[in-house]
Formats: sequence, C-alpha cells, structure tokens
Amino acid sequence: MRILLVGATGKLGSALRRTLAERGHEVVAVARSGGDLRCDITDPQQLAALWEQVGTVDAVASAAGDVPYRPFAEMESRDYTRAFEGKVLAQIDLVRTGLPHVAPRGSFTLITGILARDPIVTGSAAAMANGALEAFVRAAAVEIAPRRINAISPSVFTESLDDYGDFFPGYTPVDLSAVAEAYVKSIEGAATGRVHELP
Repeated sequence: MRILLVGATGKLGSALRRTLAERGHEVVAVARSGGDLRCDITDPQQLAALWEQVGTVDAVASAAGDVPYRPFAEMESRDYTRAFEGKVLAQIDLVRTGLPHVAPRGSFTLITGILARDPIVTGSAAAMANGALEAFVRAAAVEIAPRRINAISPSVFTESLDDYGDFFPGYTPVDLSAVAEAYVKSIEGAATGRVHELP
C-alpha cells in the first residue's frame, strides 16, 4: 500500500514509519519540519498543496495533534480553541480534503488518546479534543463508506514515562510497538468506525 503518514517525525510517527516500511508499505512521510514532505495540517493552504503533491494513496495515518495542558482554573477560551484546531479540526480537515485522494476502499486512521475516557489533572483540553475526534470517527464512518476510518486511543507511551509519567499516576503505559500494531490493524484490517483503545 501507499500510505500517507502525518506526524512522521514525532516519537509515535517515527515508530509507525518503521513498522509500516518493514511490512512492505510505501510510506510518504509528512511533518511540519522533516519527512518527505513538509506540511502543517492546521493550515488549509498547506494541506491543499500537500494533496496536490501526494496524489492518490491507499491509506492515511495521522500521528499528529497539539493540545495545551494546564490546570482548569488557568485555562482560557483560546486554549480550548487551540486544542480544537490543533488536534480535532486539523485531523477532520485531513479526512475531508483527503477523500478524493484516497482509494475507494482505502482508510484513514486518526490519533486520539486515553484522556477521552480517563482524564488527568491539567488535561481538560486534551480530553475534549480526544472525545470530539472519537465521536467524529463514528459519525464519518457512516458517510464515507466504502472508505474506512478508525482512531487509535493509547495510554501514555512507555517510552515517554521519563517525561510524562508523573502526570499519569497509576496508568498502565503502552509500548510504541503496540500502538504501531494497532495502526496496522486499522490500515490492513476491515473494521471501520472503531476506536482502538490501548491498553
């Protein structure tokens, strides 16, 4: 398959790129700074230009999304707007503008996260964004068939515990390799409208 991977230079994106390449897929790696192509998917003009460059793919995998973390009492309206634009709207627009460029039986796989179902202190914007994306995936699956769409919703990465473990007390971490395998299941499998929760 020819797969467009967005967020390809981050921790998850790099692991996913390796996994997909090892499985024989042609990966078109996209990131804001690096990869085969550079694109900020929050910018509609850059997104349109990306599709012009990419042409047709069999699948789209997103490992990109930016949200602010701050105690709720310190959050402002613009923080939630930033979370919506950076994680929700960016991925929705990736799907919306990508439909004409994805093979008729191709797929989209988006990234959400455990905070949609098990929030932490400082994570209200991330919880909102993840929950909205999961609702979108279920709704979009009804309308884009036979193309498929799923979401991956992991816990904190084992490889990120040194940086973020204190924010996730008592949470079971998940290895990046397991998250990458969930993407493989979404891309190569047959399910649609699913949120793959890890663990």
